[in-house]
Amino acid sequence: MLLPLLLFLLPLATAVVLLLTRDASFRNLLVKGSAAVMMGLALAVAVTCFDEPVKIGVDSELLKAVMLAADFLVILAVCYYAKKFKRYSIALLGLVQFAIVAAFEWHMGDRIYVSWDFLIDHFAIIMILIAGIIGGLIAVYSLGYMAQYHRKHAGIPDRRGFFFFVVFLFLSAMFGLVMSNNLLFMYTFWEITSLCSFLLIGYSQTNEAIHNSCKALWMNLLGGLAFALAIVLLGEKYYTVELSLLVNLGRSREPVELIAALLVFCGFTKSAMMPFSGWLLGAMVAPTPTSALLHSSTMVKAGVFLIIKLAPILGDNHVGIMAMLVGGITFFFASCAAISQSDGKKVLAYSTISNLGLIVCCAGTGSYEAAWTAIMIVIFHAVAKSLLFLTVGTAEQQLGSRDLENFDGIFNSMPRLSLCMVIGICGMFLAPFGMLISKWAAMKAFVDAGQPLLLLVLVYGSATTLFYWTKWLGKITTFVPTNENRERGILGVEWTALKTLAALTLIVCVLFPLVSEYGVIPYLALTYHATAEVIAQSNLWIMSLMVFLLVVLPLRFGKSREKKQVVTNLSGENLGSDNAYRGAGGRVVPVTLRNWYLESWFGEDRMKLLGYTAALACVLMELSLTVGGAFHV
Repeated sequence: MLLPLLLFLLPLATAVVLLLTRDASFRNLLVKGSAAVMMGLALAVAVTCFDEPVKIGVDSELLKAVMLAADFLVILAVCYYAKKFKRYSIALLGLVQFAIVAAFEWHMGDRIYVSWDFLIDHFAIIMILIAGIIGGLIAVYSLGYMAQYHRKHAGIPDRRGFFFFVVFLFLSAMFGLVMSNNLLFMYTFWEITSLCSFLLIGYSQTNEAIHNSCKALWMNLLGGLAFALAIVLLGEKYYTVELSLLVNLGRSREPVELIAALLVFCGFTKSAMMPFSGWLLGAMVAPTPTSALLHSSTMVKAGVFLIIKLAPILGDNHVGIMAMLVGGITFFFASCAAISQSDGKKVLAYSTISNLGLIVCCAGTGSYEAAWTAIMIVIFHAVAKSLLFLTVGTAEQQLGSRDLENFDGIFNSMPRLSLCMVIGICGMFLAPFGMLISKWAAMKAFVDAGQPLLLLVLVYGSATTLFYWTKWLGKITTFVPTNENRERGILGVEWTALKTLAALTLIVCVLFPLVSEYGVIPYLALTYHATAEVIAQSNLWIMSLMVFLLVVLPLRFGKSREKKQVVTNLSGENLGSDNAYRGAGGRVVPVTLRNWYLESWFGEDRMKLLGYTAALACVLMELSLTVGGAFHV
């Protein structure tokens, strides 16, 4: 179809032009125009492909040659940067997997049968809307953010043209990835997203940025190697590289467990499961739009997208158990580690890893209910977390810090930004917003699947989530009287993205029942050949109404009368402010409000050690059992 092709080609063409242009005004205009058209095309694809899945077969030797050439260009870039930064193991990883894929295509190319190279089902539509709308808004936001970024970091070379080139190249690859049913094509797009992540993390070219970008690259290339091996095993045994056919083979009890295990492992690396979560934590050194786009709302979702696609053939086999255990361990320990963090981006990073772990855990369960839950979490997390990353980035530019302890009083000095931040936080953990309802569904799915251990992990992991989100929410809503306005430096394009994402967070929560009925359930009905009511539709509408009232009532009744402002009683002689009081002996006592971080219990190093050890043991144990079972067969 024409629309999906245009959706893929538009950001690709935009990326090429952005790389070549040097005129800042033209670049800004092109980014805004392309982002707007891309969002429109994403909506158009969703509408035109809504009734039933669109299957596209492309029997073209030219297209296959182009995709192989893209693989070659990616590995060429990988080798160039590996040599430049003296990370030769990265080059070796890249060369090995490229050699595997190239040899496979040369040896098996004529014998591989593919019915549908591209498949646009309801899940792909959801991912297209996430990448298109959220990606477009983040690109627009980046125009303002990157301008201020370079004003505040004069020592960093201004490479904004290259930055936007990589952003739009990434978006093009994401559209190709989620529409691909041919695993060879998906592999190409998969590796392009890994390269884009590497380039954006290392944007500042500082030693820390280079180190962290190289870590991200080798971990994702490790997953790429597993992807290449899975393609070879599937092609050699079944003469196909279709993802949908792989799922059908698994449902028919064909021995495809090792192939699925390799693809799930690949999903682990992309979605930053423990013990591979270090690359996402290191990625926080990148400019904030990078964190929002690649490492929260979009790229890491590619990993869980692949695992959810494989969910029908997971469950009580070794691959499903591996996904459940690794996902559950990641969810719990990452959530615990977030408690001890005061750096806003690091809290968001651990929260992202934790939620991705819950998605993987649900997908590993393999049931209809768990898959429904996983997809709903993908949706709510993408919108709310991208909003939170952008608000933290804006606050950092205005305050000069992203430490949550420096957020005192921002509800008074930055009211609109704080409101956007509050909406994002509520979307992540409060009832009746979507994330908490999805966790309720996860509890039901784990009970019905007979997984009491996962139920305990979910309960205690969610309790720690409540701890760090409540601390953050309490910090920014603390009333500190001030007449200072710190929002003056926030540019219009930044407000456009922030307000739109805040509105989308509320809209998605209000439309929760419709998203489920017309977006998620049709996909699951075709995938599982059945339908089920995970949460009663009447309950979903009640929660939707509650969200609506939470928004409407403050807007209608919250502005009617002037509020009286008084200083806080500080148990001494007040000095006219909330910052100090005169205590015993006339001594002026400063007042500081700090959260409790429980470092001795939930210290980052301790949580990482426990989580990495447990997750790595599960991966090695289940992979060895899967390999042993495959050779036994």
